[in-house]
Amino acid sequence: MQRILLNGLAALTLALGPVAARAQHHDHGAASAAPATLGASAAVADWTPAELRKLDLAALKVTLKHGEIRNLAMPPMTMVFHVRDAAQLQGLKVGDPVRFRAERREGGGFVVVEIQKAD
Repeated sequence: MQRILLNGLAALTLALGPVAARAQHHDHGAASAAPATLGASAAVADWTPAELRKLDLAALKVTLKHGEIRNLAMPPMTMVFHVRDAAQLQGLKVGDPVRFRAERREGGGFVVVEIQKAD
């Protein structure tokens, strides 16, 4: 009987292993345990370093070559983001080193909630 219980426990552990590993992977601390959503405090999101590759003021979009975005569990890459506030793009130009904070948008995609030229 004891052997049957141990075999069952081992099978359950193997079956749940990938699920538990994914749950642990996303637990990077209280500030980033859940993905940031539209309306969440920008203070929760860490600043991410990036290079401004493309700037589309009319469409409120930027292309950023960025480092890891911890609060979104996103690895470094180059991608297009919507920008929440056009005023934050004033004074920025292609090639500028910047830092930004991004959140997941309702309905999908991502939005830059703060962006500024890096020091």
